[in-house]
Amino acid sequence: MKVIDNLSTWRQLRRELSGSIGFVPTMGALHGGHAGLLERSVSENAVTVLSIYLNPTQFNNPDDLARYPSTMEQDLQLARELGVDVVLLPGYEDLYADGYRFRIEEHQFSRELCGAHRPGHFTGVLTVVMKLLNLVRPDRAYFGEKDYQQLQLIRDMCETFFMDVHIVACATVREPNGLALSSRNALLDAPGRARSAQFQQLLRSDLDDAGVARELERAGFVVDYVETRDGRRFGAILVNCGDRQVRLIDNVSLRHEQLAALASAG
Repeated sequence: MKVIDNLSTWRQLRRELSGSIGFVPTMGALHGGHAGLLERSVSENAVTVLSIYLNPTQFNNPDDLARYPSTMEQDLQLARELGVDVVLLPGYEDLYADGYRFRIEEHQFSRELCGAHRPGHFTGVLTVVMKLLNLVRPDRAYFGEKDYQQLQLIRDMCETFFMDVHIVACATVREPNGLALSSRNALLDAPGRARSAQFQQLLRSDLDDAGVARELERAGFVVDYVETRDGRRFGAILVNCGDRQVRLIDNVSLRHEQLAALASAG
């Protein structure tokens, strides 16, 4: 496995690579969800590239960025075990030599759901993902459905800008209690982790969106939003853990009967 933190070295290596290339962009703190993306890429491509870059432009809260977990040694070990061929470790100056002067803006879906509560978040996401896709030039890039809004925006961006890459969606990986795996789960204390199992349980329930939000608040969570659209229910909550709040997002596909009941109630 090659670990590369120099873009000149990467560009030279990229010219030498042959066969299909799979790519998994991450911000580090790898978990079982990332492992699933990497395993699929390794199984479907001749070469798998993993990038680890904690992207500051997608954080609207500096404290959130400062608290984001970092586990580089463990991340590299996991990548080796899974058969990753290249780990790309760019720095801020590599990716933002322009000082973030040029940005990818989307003016509709990126301002809804998570975007309504995190100004500028998806501008940072789309900008860094386009830069990474242009650097790696993969045949396939793998993203998890837990970040479903992000997944859809990246798909739309690639289609809009005629980018020659197939965006592969991978199912959300969950803990035994149903909590969606996330790097942020490492910030939860034991009581917060246990309570957070209620999040996906309520999203899957037969309650309407307002009822789900109400029950989440009764359980002690701060609710950013609960909203059903296109057959999925999306939600974001803040979990109080001592002196900090941990933001979790999730989405679930609803059954036909649930959607029919919601439509008739609305």
